[in-house]
Amino acid sequence: MGAIKTIGLLTSGGDAPGMNAAIRAVTRAAIYNDLRVKAIYRGFKGLITGEIVEFKTQNVSNIIQQGGTILKTARCEEFKTVEGRRQAYETLVKEEIDALVVIGGDGTLTGARIFASEFDYPIVGLPGTIDNDIFGTDATIGYDTALNTILDAVDKIRDTASSHERLFFIEVMGRDAGFLALNGALASGAEAAIIPEIATEVDQLEEVIKKGFRKSKNSSIVLVAESEKTGGAMHYADRVKKEYPEYDVRVVILGHVQRGGSPTAFDRILASRLGEAAIESLIDGQRNILLGIDNDKVVAIPFSKAIKNDKPVDPELLKVLKILSI
Repeated sequence: MGAIKTIGLLTSGGDAPGMNAAIRAVTRAAIYNDLRVKAIYRGFKGLITGEIVEFKTQNVSNIIQQGGTILKTARCEEFKTVEGRRQAYETLVKEEIDALVVIGGDGTLTGARIFASEFDYPIVGLPGTIDNDIFGTDATIGYDTALNTILDAVDKIRDTASSHERLFFIEVMGRDAGFLALNGALASGAEAAIIPEIATEVDQLEEVIKKGFRKSKNSSIVLVAESEKTGGAMHYADRVKKEYPEYDVRVVILGHVQRGGSPTAFDRILASRLGEAAIESLIDGQRNILLGIDNDKVVAIPFSKAIKNDKPVDPELLKVLKILSI
């Protein structure tokens, strides 16, 4: 391909606070470098159907503080087929879009990698997901905001838990990653976190009960990651009701409230830095990379590495939680 003149931009998968800040940064950094920007609505689906609008700087005014994504997002089964991706490529050619910036999580990056490989097309990905499960980056766009939403909810639940001497299982998002549950437990002073990375056996549930109700505490809060591996909060609440019927158990499933809300300063800054870096990377001829943050420096990770590798949970955090929950 020749010199890049027009950038395509889309958000895909689950929305995350800070996506709008990234959209703003990509748009304005591109215009600053004399590039055109074409915004693609509803993710890869909009790429197939041609739902595309050229963006000017005013299109992204006053959006940095908004949650969600002004470009909308949608699941797209068609993009998983060769025919669908061919149609998407034809749209890019028709619209004279020379490169793509995609903002999303693991599924988005997987689709971008396949597309880039099939059509030798330059794509830069930005990690937009509250799960924080993308390998190679210390944080993903939206994670910090979701964590603070969890913290606010748990603080409120603790008031009623203490008043009624109850055991609360609070289910948080994260899919197959326990970052929200573990760090949410640490930040809120919860007694334990049940995460998919650590197999939870009967004796561990016994330890939760023992540490909370059988020692010095009259109430306990346990954060549970919503994963098939953990069984979710209802699974553990049912077990306690059967095995420890003397305890008053309640379940709170925070759900999609974790995805909403105005992004924190951290998420706005992260999204802004990565959005600007995406344009610089494309101008420099880089392609098929994910941009992330490592020790407060923007880094580039090949799609293949970012998708193939699982991001590990720091065992030191588990140790700290265990020590501080006595």
